[in-house]
Amino acid sequence: MAKSGKITFKESAEQFNVLLASIRKREFAPIYLLMGEEPFFIDRLGDELACAVLEESERAFNQTVVYGKDTDGGTVVNLCRQMPMMGGKMVIIIKEAQQLKKIEQLAAYTQHPQPSTVLVICHKGRNVDKRTPLYKSCKAKGIAFESVPPRDYEIGGWLGDFVRSKALSMDAKAVSMLVDHLGADIARIANELDKLTTSLEEGTKRITADYIEQYIGISKDYNTFELTRALSEKNLLKALQIADYFARNPKENPFVVTLSILFTHFQRIFILNYQRWLARKEGRSLPSELELAKMLKLPAAFFLKEYTAAANLYPTPKVFSIFGLLRQYDMQSKGVESGSADDGELLKELILKIMMI
Repeated sequence: MAKSGKITFKESAEQFNVLLASIRKREFAPIYLLMGEEPFFIDRLGDELACAVLEESERAFNQTVVYGKDTDGGTVVNLCRQMPMMGGKMVIIIKEAQQLKKIEQLAAYTQHPQPSTVLVICHKGRNVDKRTPLYKSCKAKGIAFESVPPRDYEIGGWLGDFVRSKALSMDAKAVSMLVDHLGADIARIANELDKLTTSLEEGTKRITADYIEQYIGISKDYNTFELTRALSEKNLLKALQIADYFARNPKENPFVVTLSILFTHFQRIFILNYQRWLARKEGRSLPSELELAKMLKLPAAFFLKEYTAAANLYPTPKVFSIFGLLRQYDMQSKGVESGSADDGELLKELILKIMMI
């Protein structure tokens, strides 16, 4: 657990994997409180339990799914206290439990759960108050799982683990394409990869940028990863080709998203320049590559080489000027002194000005 006492994304992902493994071994707890801001882990565990506890033929009699907005705590307690038909288990799943009326009434059951019932509480968007009898009894008598969303720089590590769980590996460029296109939405990333893996030829061991383009529809040549790399290398022709592609495909490449990615890109260059300056000032060597990659919040240390080269081409004064340009074009994209230029034209202008600095 982090020093602050809060669960980190890494810890949440590790506990998710432990719970998934125990469910697949048919080791069931009487209560699962699945709560937090990251819906992906909650949905996956809820779906796994819905399929794992009972055989398909038993679910019609012994499995009940209710939605929080349509019921209340007292009704759920009564459901949980019923006995299963023909022995076995009774499974009660509460979806959208954050909307459950009188949720505190569940504590009357969770303090004394029935061995024959598996209660699954899917409480998304926020945590159950950890000071309440409901949370304390769920933790004492069953499983209390906190689902934490990732930060941008944590996606790469999680993605590598997710792909390895499917007995695959993934190219660094393919990782960057997915993260740049889908951001920190691990549910979307997982869904896209699930679809991709079902389409791969038997025997495929590595996911490449070509597969991402073919099966997910993200261009391997015209994307924000390639745009930032072209800017890092001051490759004007390539950057303008990508800008032209974005202009012709604005729905897939919104200008506001591109601006955000460009800001993050040059922010990383600034951080690296600052670390270089600080090392010179203090008469010490630079932090390790692993430490620098963490400071820059890179999805993988592999990308540090690009930023090291880019920092040589963009010293701090130039980066500050680029920050000013990004702010200016952000305002123009919102209609402030933009004239008749559309987003595609604004992006081309911005790239030309960045290259000229």
